[in-house]
Amino acid sequence: MLLAGQRHVAEKKMMGGLCFMVDNVMCCTISGRGGMLFRVGSEAHASMLKKPHTSPMEMRGRIMTGFVRVSDEGTRTEAGLRAWVKRALDFVATKPAKQPAKKAAPRKAAPKSTKAKAPPRGRVRTDLRR
Repeated sequence: MLLAGQRHVAEKKMMGGLCFMVDNVMCCTISGRGGMLFRVGSEAHASMLKKPHTSPMEMRGRIMTGFVRVSDEGTRTEAGLRAWVKRALDFVATKPAKQPAKKAAPRKAAPKSTKAKAPPRGRVRTDLRR
């Protein structure tokens, strides 16, 4: 609902949850591990971690700088959720819009050949003595 007024908003399943993209730039995610992930940028990362109910976003053992995890307590009220969504939207607004990724065409299997298999290439033996 808070993203309804934004242009070019899309939902994608990724990062173990439902991600909201604005102009093909990741903005926020409803995490499958609980809470929400918000993109705040690397410069604001440390200061955002000082806010209540936040923790670093960890993915496969690595801290993802520029993203913070906000527990359910931090987004329980409309005012709390609105503040975090606004922070993420403000950061995404500084990024240029990306072109949507092109999906690769499905690969077709090579047609089976009906021709006899050619002998392997290599050195041809000319003298047939044993």
